[in-house]
Formats: sequence, structure tokens, C-alpha cells
Amino acid sequence: MHADRPTLIYDGECGFCREAVALVARWDRDHRVTVIPFQDQARVAAFQVPLPALAAAMHLVLPDGRVFAGADAAAVLLRLLPGKRWLAWIFAIPGVLPVARRVYAWIARRRRCLVRGVAVD
Repeated sequence: MHADRPTLIYDGECGFCREAVALVARWDRDHRVTVIPFQDQARVAAFQVPLPALAAAMHLVLPDGRVFAGADAAAVLLRLLPGKRWLAWIFAIPGVLPVARRVYAWIARRRRCLVRGVAVD
């Protein structure tokens, strides 16, 4: 499936993830990005991203079908948000993206300890 807008898929039961998505929503004044918790299996299935991958990291699916995960998704997402493109240049600095990937992986493994999550209805 190719959506008409970029789609951010995240862990809706993770408090840290929900806080991050709330920040994205505040920054996305023009509603350029659709957000879906990966627990919404009916909607997420259309993107054909394996569930273990979705549980491990956020995924950004672009309308052209390209899929970015974790820190790579964050870099692309910043370029899509009004007024935040200037932050995306940081990921272009040599060495930053590999470090960002490691930091993202570290946070993702511990995300349920960082901010208490609540089950989504």
C-alpha cells in the first residue's frame, strides 16, 4: 500500500514513543504525516512491514513506498516537518548517523523503562 502522505508507525503502548509522537504532532502544523500505532494491526498490515521490525523501532513509510526505521526515520521525518528541516542537516554530518543509530537502538531497548507506558484502547 502507498499512502498519500508519509506514515509514521510507532509503539502505541510505549509512553516514551507516545511522547515523541505528541512532539511530532505539535511540530506537524500542516498535518503532513499520518501517525499509526503498530498495535492497529488492520491499518498497519497494509504497509507489509513485519511486526517484529515494528516492535523494535518506529518506521516512516513514504508515499513512494520507501521505508525508513529508527534514526534513519527521524532524519527523514525532520525534513518533512515545517520549520524543522534545519535539524535534519545534523544527520548529514559524517559519523552522526551511525552514532544516532546506536543511541536510537539503546533507547528503543529501554524505552519502557524511560517513560511508563499505558495500554491503548
